[in-house]
Amino acid sequence: MSQSPPPRSERSTTPSRSSRGDRTGIPFRFAAAALAAALLWPPPASAAAPTEPQAAPAAPPVVTVPDFWNPRSRGERIEAPQTGRAVRFLTDDEFPPLHFAGPDGNPTGFVVELARAVCEKLTITCTVQARRFDTLLDALDGKQGDVVAAAIPLTATLREKFLATRPYFRWPARFAARTDKGLPVPSAAALAGRSVGVIAGSAHAAYLKAFFPKAVPKDFTDLAAAEGALKRGEIDYLFADGLNLALYVGGQDAETCCALTGGDYLENRYFGEGIGLITRQEDAALSRALDDALQRVWDDGKYTELYLRFFPVSPF
Repeated sequence: MSQSPPPRSERSTTPSRSSRGDRTGIPFRFAAAALAAALLWPPPASAAAPTEPQAAPAAPPVVTVPDFWNPRSRGERIEAPQTGRAVRFLTDDEFPPLHFAGPDGNPTGFVVELARAVCEKLTITCTVQARRFDTLLDALDGKQGDVVAAAIPLTATLREKFLATRPYFRWPARFAARTDKGLPVPSAAALAGRSVGVIAGSAHAAYLKAFFPKAVPKDFTDLAAAEGALKRGEIDYLFADGLNLALYVGGQDAETCCALTGGDYLENRYFGEGIGLITRQEDAALSRALDDALQRVWDDGKYTELYLRFFPVSPF
């Protein structure tokens, strides 16, 4: 019998995305939340002080920030090659919170701001241009840009044609449950006989079958239907992409019904390797410099700052 692997492994994950329309089911409902987190908090210092005593605000929930970097891999600082022009980053502006159009119409989001932080570390001038998601790799190949910073999965097929940095983001699989049921933390034994919602035919459904064989899977055609069933108490747990579930439990639709429970599950064979900054193969020096800069952005805390800005509820 297969044994359930422990959560939080060193293995990576990301759902497959092959076209503009394939958005791994992540709804646009997060755009407003991302903008509020990024632009409206903390409140302006010029805000008028309250005239009457106010109750102390509740402490914000602890947000888990993932660490994808190996401290032993740090080496000598790598400088970006000098080309005499700006390095052109290509992204998509319809996939919040990773990359989307800001209030001024310019690209923003976790991935875009991380790319800008990398450019700052390398002390190079960069531009960011939004294109349709399904045209990004072709545009890179056609030398219409130098780096793709978007949620394109790292695969063996991609690496046959392009270079990529180490992953700077991955999609963990997570369980969610109602907060009023007192259900146990998920494990192979705890889920025996319990109903678990999954998207039919998904990697999460296959993973549940392999590692939680005594759970009772309940198939749904889409995530919204599964989330509704969880909210109504028609299933005990929901097992799906952690980013989707984080957006749901932290959003208005859930009405605080539910929360993530247990740890994150990272498995390449089921969920992929993650996403990185993608360059052409002839730009190996630039790729190495980007990789080094990502490490330094993590080391100086900028990665954490950006993560907390765009992920008020962490998928990890």
